Amino acid sequence: IRFELRNPLHLLAEFGRLFDHLREAQALAEPIDDQWRLGWVFSYLTQSLRLTGNADQAIQWGQRAADIAEQRQDFALQVATEFHLGSAYEDLGDYRRASATLRKVVERLHGDRLYERFGLSGLPSLVARAHLVCCLAELGAFTEAFDRGQEGIRIAEEVYDPHGLVNAQFGVAMVFILKGEFSQAVPLLERGLGLCRSSNLLLMFPRVAAALGFVYAQSGRLAEAVPLLEQAVEQATSLRLTNMHSTFLAWLGETCLMSGRMDDATRLTERAVECSRDQKERGHEAHALRLLGDLAARGEPPDVARSEDCYRWALALADELGMRPLLGRCHLALGGLHRRAGRRPSAEEHLALALGLFREMDMRVWLEQAEGERRQLP
Repeated sequence: IRFELRNPLHLLAEFGRLFDHLREAQALAEPIDDQWRLGWVFSYLTQSLRLTGNADQAIQWGQRAADIAEQRQDFALQVATEFHLGSAYEDLGDYRRASATLRKVVERLHGDRLYERFGLSGLPSLVARAHLVCCLAELGAFTEAFDRGQEGIRIAEEVYDPHGLVNAQFGVAMVFILKGEFSQAVPLLERGLGLCRSSNLLLMFPRVAAALGFVYAQSGRLAEAVPLLEQAVEQATSLRLTNMHSTFLAWLGETCLMSGRMDDATRLTERAVECSRDQKERGHEAHALRLLGDLAARGEPPDVARSEDCYRWALALADELGMRPLLGRCHLALGGLHRRAGRRPSAEEHLALALGLFREMDMRVWLEQAEGERRQLP
């Protein structure tokens, strides 16, 4: 009964009550050494801890669930746990391990298993694909990411699964966002936001609203962007849904920067860095540090030393985590910073590295910006 209560409480974001039921289930299963039910308790804890900003703890429980699934050769428990673990690795910025784990889930599920839920509120074949797409995009594997995303959209439309469809659309939108093709993401996110509202998808609303607000801002629609981003931050906070909170703050911060609200932009971005560090979300931290570098570079007067430090911290994280699109943007930012400071050799070096990465990943928007910077070299 406690397991049956878990899915509706999860979809309603009632995490406090959900944790209570899982602890009660664990207390019932442990005295009788019910390994099957303990495996599911640990697996469910993995997902709930991840969503509430405790991805490192989530992985500890997930590994216990994975051990039980392996010992019992329990296919359903393996699928659910690998999905939760892959998503937790994603939150921590371990995109390579996350991709390998989530790809395993996707490859396990074919034929009729595409449409099985394996005890979860969403279809693992769809949601695992969506998370895999986001990880592949962060790594710069855009072709595979887009293909996997389109697969997810087709499956979701075939069975008309609003939850899965919103996840799939969000994944493809993130491909376009990381490539800098913001207008391409707009229709996907607008449709997704409509589905969140019509189907009461509480858990998905903040991330879709925040992403849509961000792409509105990048498309020049600032008046529409700010209310959506503020609503996303407010709702995520009220739901205690913290695993993407630092990203929402950074997107709102960048939107404030574009609106000329420098103090607000700096405050929000510093909060994003602090939040990502508190939750050990190193990929999110890298993105926020890159933005903090932009803010320092555009100050009155520019703080060149702080800007360079932030870019280099972001670059080091991006390099370690394999975040090649962000790596390219950090080299571009350092190239521009050094050009304006009259440091031509260093500027040339960073811009050459940025150009190589952008060409390799077919990031045409950023490629044009890098070529523009190179043309301005003295």
